[in-house]
Amino acid sequence: MASGGNPQFRYTQPPSKVIHVRNLPWECTDEELTELGSLFGKVVNTKCNVGANRNQAFIEFADQNQAIAMISYYASSAEPAQVRGKNVYLQYSNRQEIVNSKNTGDAAGNVLLVTMEGVLPDAVSIDVLHLVFSAFGYVHKIATFEKASGYQALIQFSDAETASSAKAALDGRCIPSYLLPELDGSCTLRINYSAHSVLNVKFQSHRSRDYTNPYLPLAPSAIDGSGVAQDGKKEEPESNVLLASVENMQYIVTIDALHEVFSAFGFVQKIAIFEKNSGFHALIQYPDIQTAVKAREALEGHSIYEGGYCKLHLAFSRHTDLNVRVMHHSLVMSKFGITKCTIVLGNKDFDAPGKTTCAI
Repeated sequence: MASGGNPQFRYTQPPSKVIHVRNLPWECTDEELTELGSLFGKVVNTKCNVGANRNQAFIEFADQNQAIAMISYYASSAEPAQVRGKNVYLQYSNRQEIVNSKNTGDAAGNVLLVTMEGVLPDAVSIDVLHLVFSAFGYVHKIATFEKASGYQALIQFSDAETASSAKAALDGRCIPSYLLPELDGSCTLRINYSAHSVLNVKFQSHRSRDYTNPYLPLAPSAIDGSGVAQDGKKEEPESNVLLASVENMQYIVTIDALHEVFSAFGFVQKIAIFEKNSGFHALIQYPDIQTAVKAREALEGHSIYEGGYCKLHLAFSRHTDLNVRVMHHSLVMSKFGITKCTIVLGNKDFDAPGKTTCAI
């Protein structure tokens, strides 16, 4: 570290004419990087939005001495390097030049990765995305999700040519405001090619759609607060048992965590958790329908953990009384001929303290 004690600068690499910049603001531009480095010499190349969070970049100078001048200045300066008022961290790169080789985000494919800027998650529906992208060809599948980099979607076309034409026309453009009448501001599309070639869509829902398979089952998460599913089907009759589907699982969801969340609305009698179609689900039993309705209205669409993690989608189950039996893991596995049990949590009957069972 430099004598000035500036934590922005790290002597981790020998000098290079390429500087590695970290902690950049979201969607930093080439112009901003050029402006940052131009005080010290001629910037001949830049590369933005590098790394998993797309908050890193590279600046290449015409001469190594210019890069040394930049590093030396900020290593001893009391004023840190900044982009848009945000402190950024500098070090020499382990490369001597920026090579803009193709990677998975640059190689053309039939699936596009779309980042929607300026909107909250779910502010742009799958129907709007389908309307926008189907103007360029038949859209097979769409899946939307939340990541640290923002609200994103994967759009699968028939071939790379169709995807390329859509990317060329829409990258950097805004979704027409008349398609998003409730949105204040604009939604800008940033489009890259995905490494995927086929999306695995198991349910039709508000987060995923397979236009090639109209018989795909409807997910519980596709049911909105009005009681009508997105495909027009009636919601299941009300029940004292809720079916919870958990998405964006960045943390393990335990029975105790579910009990703490759902018991805020009344006495929870039983909880059963299970995995189905690679998804995490739970059944929560209340003594009466009224308590279940109250919990569903309060918790639908909310997350167990801050940051949108472990988001709940709730529907009424056809069950009215969960059969939580006392069974040892080995007995369950022997009975069903199972040699490997992948469920590690279980069920719990809160009317019978101390009794647990393996969830199959």
